[in-house]
Amino acid sequence: MDEDSDGRFLSRIINLFRSKTNSHDLEEHILDAKDEGAIPAEQVSMLLNVLDLGKTRVEDIMVPRIDIACAEADASLEELAGLIVTCGHSRIPIFEETKDRMVGIVHAKDLLRPLLDPHCQGQAPCGPKNIMRPIFFVNAQASVRSLLRQFQNERMHLGIVQDEYGGTAGLVTMEDVLEEIVGDIEDEYDALRPDEIERREDGSMLCSGRTLLEDVNTALGLDLASEDVESIGGYLTELAGAVPADGESFDLGPWRFLVQDADAKHVRLVRIEPLPNRPETPKA
Repeated sequence: MDEDSDGRFLSRIINLFRSKTNSHDLEEHILDAKDEGAIPAEQVSMLLNVLDLGKTRVEDIMVPRIDIACAEADASLEELAGLIVTCGHSRIPIFEETKDRMVGIVHAKDLLRPLLDPHCQGQAPCGPKNIMRPIFFVNAQASVRSLLRQFQNERMHLGIVQDEYGGTAGLVTMEDVLEEIVGDIEDEYDALRPDEIERREDGSMLCSGRTLLEDVNTALGLDLASEDVESIGGYLTELAGAVPADGESFDLGPWRFLVQDADAKHVRLVRIEPLPNRPETPKA
């Protein structure tokens, strides 16, 4: 497209968002722009995901209550620092008595001065309540689109999700919202591609939790099936009734599936090994 065409397209998109155009019309214009070569395919996917944010509820993307890494208000700062190191999160919710009484958020950087500054030594005992920041509450039934707007307006990156009774249903972060737009945000634990099953010298195998059941079945001669999930990580979660913890194992046919790494929402890495005394050779 030439500059005049680009300008006309940009003006059209701006006018669409200023008007009360519905999401269906916006979707059609985005797809038209793709066909005209005005928007790359990967950006089209993200734009369409943005439109879908209004259909997705906060409860659909949150970390469930049982998996929230949090600390009691009377914990020591050393205990809090240990939790941050263990779970790898930079923001920790603080509660009193039960998780239904969340009272604040502690940022990892706010721990540095009271823990490391020699001038703080010998002063009155300091705990989470002395350094925590205000907490941000979110309705479980709110749309992810409205959540994104709230995060931006309040300059927050984490919210505690409340159920209809005011209890704690879960936790949601800006990263959870971004993943709805751009897909899973990979880190060092996502080195294996979803279509890759890595064979090890000891006869075991490693695969991503996102590996499709179909690929696992083909490689191992199994017949795993589910009406609700498509990946091996989702399948193991379905069997367990919740996201399985690191080290949890499942014997399926002649194979043992060991959860090598998982977070609160996903199984990231799975180790597969033959069951003792039942050697199997994976299909080529």
